[in-house]
Amino acid sequence: MAKVMIVDDSTVMRKNIKTILERGGHEVITEAADGREVLPLYINHRPDLVTLDISMETMDGTQALQSLLKSFPQAKVVMISAMGQKQQVLEAIKLGAKSYIVKPFEGDKLLEVVDKVLLAGE
Repeated sequence: MAKVMIVDDSTVMRKNIKTILERGGHEVITEAADGREVLPLYINHRPDLVTLDISMETMDGTQALQSLLKSFPQAKVVMISAMGQKQQVLEAIKLGAKSYIVKPFEGDKLLEVVDKVLLAGE
């Protein structure tokens, strides 16, 4: 069972991701609605994986990813993007995100991506 942090400015999306991950046997240990919360929460909780929405108001997912990986280059991050954000996804992968998934997604697809990232590099 992996410990996961969910970062998304949509409460509904965080709840959906949490339900899917818990159904898949993972534990959601913390959640954030803003990119600025990523680094302090990561430091406090040390999750095995972070799901990170690309589009957030105050600090977007790409900026949060850069900030996190500067301090924790080994962090495993899966970007969550909406349709039409290909450029931002490519940028995030270049910066060090391990994978991505596009909304709307099926629960099984999210679990497949998360499990693949968790198994990589073990």
